[in-house]
Amino acid sequence: MADIESARATFDKFDVNGDGFVTADEYSAAMKAMGDHYVTAAVADSVIAAKDTDGDKLMSFDEFWASLNK
Repeated sequence: MADIESARATFDKFDVNGDGFVTADEYSAAMKAMGDHYVTAAVADSVIAAKDTDGDKLMSFDEFWASLNK
């Protein structure tokens, strides 16, 4: 099981605009900022879709947290 405080800090790095959701564009930008320049739009869309349980094409903290605890 993950540490919720560490998970929140990680999530916040991806949630650039602070609205509580991570878009594919935010995910891609954050990964590039961390040095992974190979995250294409398609890859980012796939990662978000894999964690997006309600189908809104956004990843909430609850969805992120649930994915860490599978």
